[in-house]
Amino acid sequence: MLNFSLLFLSAKINLKISIFDSLVYILILGGLGLSFWYPTRYIHIEKVKTSKLISTHLVGAIVTTIIWLSLGYYLMNTFLTFTVKYENFIYNTLPWRFFIGILFYALITSFYYMIIYYTGFQERMIKESELKTLVTEAELRSLKFQINPHFIFNSLNSMSALTEIDPKRAKSMILKLAEFLRFILATNEKEKNTLKEELKNIKIYLDIERVRFEDKFDYVEEIEEDCWSVEIPSMILQPLFENAIKHAVYETLDNITLSLKAKVENNYLGLILENNYDESSSSRKGAGVGLRNIEERLQLIYREANLMEVKKGNGNFRVSLYFPIG
Repeated sequence: MLNFSLLFLSAKINLKISIFDSLVYILILGGLGLSFWYPTRYIHIEKVKTSKLISTHLVGAIVTTIIWLSLGYYLMNTFLTFTVKYENFIYNTLPWRFFIGILFYALITSFYYMIIYYTGFQERMIKESELKTLVTEAELRSLKFQINPHFIFNSLNSMSALTEIDPKRAKSMILKLAEFLRFILATNEKEKNTLKEELKNIKIYLDIERVRFEDKFDYVEEIEEDCWSVEIPSMILQPLFENAIKHAVYETLDNITLSLKAKVENNYLGLILENNYDESSSSRKGAGVGLRNIEERLQLIYREANLMEVKKGNGNFRVSLYFPIG
């Protein structure tokens, strides 16, 4: 539109020539602009030195501008008869047309580079997100697999001893362990389970431990009705109970009571496991792998801190877990 105004209104060029000039040069410039995509893709802005990038595109801008002006002049001269006024206008505005061609090349290539950068940025973001997801899944899988070997090793040792002392108890323990492992295999690929399903498996685990310790511990629970269907990370409670058995039942001859309470409050499922212990007994040395395992899994899954609290004193050990709902 600007080119037409300059030709027709300012330079007083014939209407037909003004329209034809505007259309021809604009269409040629538009067609050349589409071809700029290929050198822009080939000359990667992040892989080429700045000096080489500028010099290459400068040559490209000059060549394409010469092609644009030459082709436009050829088509105009082929289909129209030039007037003296129009020919003088072409020569007088040649530097400006040349500048416009260079400028157009710079703007179009810059626009293409923006598209390439944005597309590449989006792809990098997607790949980074996928990589983070894979890493998180690998970490969770690793933490989850830490649980089973430790418990199975202890159980096999106990069964080995019981086969000679009490074969009947050994058989009962084998059957319970098989049931426990079946549950693990069935839920192996599941990230979460309902509290009801998890506690069902915990009771199997406690039955296995009762075979070893008989009446050395009791288990009681207070679960509010709306808690049963809440989903929690699978196998997250097993190391919690294993820790209580290891550091309470192992260390005393007295009876130990494991108490589990659960309630929903402020969009969190709160679980509290308490057990008494003998303060006079020397506590077993350990790095707290089970509790650390739980804390790391909670942070990886929910991306929140302070979802686990541990309190110990006055012969009572309490672990509180909080699971975001929704």
